[in-house]
Amino acid sequence: MNTLLSVKKTDADLKTDVLAELKYEPSVKVTDIGVLVKDGTVTLNGYATNAVEKWEAVRATKRVVGVKAIADDIEIKLPESFINTDSDIAAAAIHHIDWFTTIPRGSVKVTVRNGWITLDGEVDWQYLKIAAGHFLHHLSGVKGVSNEISIKSRLSVKEVATDIQSAFKRSAMLDATKIQIEVAGSKVTLKGKVRNYAELEEAERAVWAASGVLTVDNQLSVQWFGYDS
Repeated sequence: MNTLLSVKKTDADLKTDVLAELKYEPSVKVTDIGVLVKDGTVTLNGYATNAVEKWEAVRATKRVVGVKAIADDIEIKLPESFINTDSDIAAAAIHHIDWFTTIPRGSVKVTVRNGWITLDGEVDWQYLKIAAGHFLHHLSGVKGVSNEISIKSRLSVKEVATDIQSAFKRSAMLDATKIQIEVAGSKVTLKGKVRNYAELEEAERAVWAASGVLTVDNQLSVQWFGYDS
């Protein structure tokens, strides 16, 4: 008979593991990033040279067993050679959206201020919203992207809830019995516990795939299987 032992992780242990994972991630310059841990919550601070490095640092932290929550305080400090004007960034973003997506021209509006891109407009599906913002972080001079594109509602509240529940049951990554779904208009709230960040993000991805979802309130908590951190 096998017995599952609960492994206790201290904040010091967690900090060591997070720093090791950041060092292991080739796209992150770990010497520019600081890590603070309190009661399983990890705070990342310091500097990244672009939005992608900042995102990868957070992504790497999510992979570490025992992380309960993440506060991203990393600032982006662009090298002089990568600084473009807001007009240059806006033109590149519009060209990217028109060239690489099937979104009708004019459906998405691009605003840039101090290197930060904001997308507005309305599309039929979540995947089109994601496509509009895809890879914009990689454009030279971009500090971040706010995707505020809305989704046209096509289904009733009951149909949305049914579609999401069915998607959860189909997923090999999710335990649908541990997740509660609440639908109010175009807003979906998720409650319950998941085993890791991959499951948490898969649940949210499945919700966004449902037609008509405009807002997701992901209240799922991560309870690492076999670990007491």
